[in-house]
Amino acid sequence: MAISPEQALAAAAAGASARVAQAMTPRFNVGDHVMVSNINPPGHTRMPRYIRGKRGVIARDHGVFIFPDTYAAGRGERPQHVYSVRFTSHELWGTHGRANDELFVDVWDDYMERA
Repeated sequence: MAISPEQALAAAAAGASARVAQAMTPRFNVGDHVMVSNINPPGHTRMPRYIRGKRGVIARDHGVFIFPDTYAAGRGERPQHVYSVRFTSHELWGTHGRANDELFVDVWDDYMERA
């Protein structure tokens, strides 16, 4: 569903959120090792290319949110958990990464599998 720029600004000002009040069992728990799928879907996706095919650890479960890939394409909300996943810089950038650096990326259920 498309909205106007004015509607988007009003929703943001009102504190609108894509969080849904739906009880769902999470697929992953804090501390679980995961691998991000290495896929290249056509159209909209919220999965950064630099994490595709990379391994990380679940650091936090943010709760259940609308899945933007299906919602933006008019295929429904498809609610699912969103997790903060911790990646080492070596995992993401190989020898160019710094030994103690980490990056946290918010990742939807559908983008991951157990590592």
